[in-house]
Amino acid sequence: MVGTFRPRRLASVALLGALALGLAACGGEYPNSTFNPNSDYNAAIDALWDKLLFWGTLVFIGVEAALVYTIFKFRRRPDGGVPKQVHGNTALEITWTAIPAVILIFIAIPTVRTIFKTQAKAAPEALQVEVIGHQWWWEFRYPQYGITTANELYLPNGRTVNFQLKTVDVLHSFWIPQMGGKRDLISNRTNYLWFTPNKDLGSKAWNGFCAEFCGPSHANMRFRVFTVTADEFGQWAAHQKQPASFPMATAAVGAATTVPAVAPVPAGAGSTPLLQVSAVTPAVAADTTAKSAPVPMWVFPKERIEKEFAFTIPQTPLTTLISFDESLLGKGDAERGRQLYSKSSCIGCHAIAGTPMNMANVGPNLTHVGSRHTIAGGLYPNDTKHLSYWIKSAPHMKPGSIMPSLGKGVTDPKTKMVVNVGGLTDAEVADIVAYLQALK
Repeated sequence: MVGTFRPRRLASVALLGALALGLAACGGEYPNSTFNPNSDYNAAIDALWDKLLFWGTLVFIGVEAALVYTIFKFRRRPDGGVPKQVHGNTALEITWTAIPAVILIFIAIPTVRTIFKTQAKAAPEALQVEVIGHQWWWEFRYPQYGITTANELYLPNGRTVNFQLKTVDVLHSFWIPQMGGKRDLISNRTNYLWFTPNKDLGSKAWNGFCAEFCGPSHANMRFRVFTVTADEFGQWAAHQKQPASFPMATAAVGAATTVPAVAPVPAGAGSTPLLQVSAVTPAVAADTTAKSAPVPMWVFPKERIEKEFAFTIPQTPLTTLISFDESLLGKGDAERGRQLYSKSSCIGCHAIAGTPMNMANVGPNLTHVGSRHTIAGGLYPNDTKHLSYWIKSAPHMKPGSIMPSLGKGVTDPKTKMVVNVGGLTDAEVADIVAYLQALK
């Protein structure tokens, strides 16, 4: 059966397609777009993209115009003759071979230049940042400052940053769409990536992602990037390099028992002071971990994130597979939490600078975890509720998490075993949450 040509129907379909494209183009600003030149790397890639798009568009228009012309010029007619054959026309074949070759030259030169520019070594005075990928979270080390943090990356505007990309397990890929990059983290190899955030960029927040499938929580492996002024970065770094400062709550005068207090003990010239536990009366129990006054804390203001950069706030819903007594939220005792934490399995996975029993590096460094905006690899906001659920059963909150379920009575989804001996009650979880939130 021969179909009939219906121009009106074809026109309707074409109009609908044009409207769809128009609506897609008018969708507003995309917060994770790669087409905003916020760094020299992104500017170079964007300029190359524009050139390739220009020449590709010219080729497309030329080819389609010739195709449409041929279709109408040589369409079959009842009284038409046989079109003249051009096979073997040397001049024509040389022409349609030379034109693509010339176009490829215009494409190849800027492409090769951009490759050499972005693959070159970073400037010697660049800020060095070690990026270490884990399943499924990010570790960031600033060796020039002695800082280790997790899932939140602070970068000074106008200063080149050289990233050393490593992985401790499977392949990952480091990607900050608005800044540039995407480069893989490969086992037993160190890759490098560098760029310079624009000097006039201002203090802003951005999203970062893993762009290489790395397991069941690949899509949950996120991080936050804060581009800040040089002064703000200096304030942030000065505080972050300090040991954890935990102000122990003063107990009621006249209590019958004593509580452990922390006092510095010299550990030798040039080394970090060790901590010593001593018995003191509750009335004078206080944190004395630092000999000098602590540097005031500065982190990217939460109010600005909520007002200007809401697209960086995690929106992951809480799991319904576990429950928590929410009447305990915000009512935990930080000192009890400190004691619980120091006797729990947590110390076998995490580090808290200034506490010698907490120097493991299996999980994220928790030295200043209370000052961070997100937890769980950027999957949840760092607030009392989400942190409580996370500590109770991380595997229920994030598929494949190697952090085990800690809540008493919870069935761990990986081992299928119920947590009983050593498990934490909701009240104990609330205490540990209060302690971790005090580490700022």
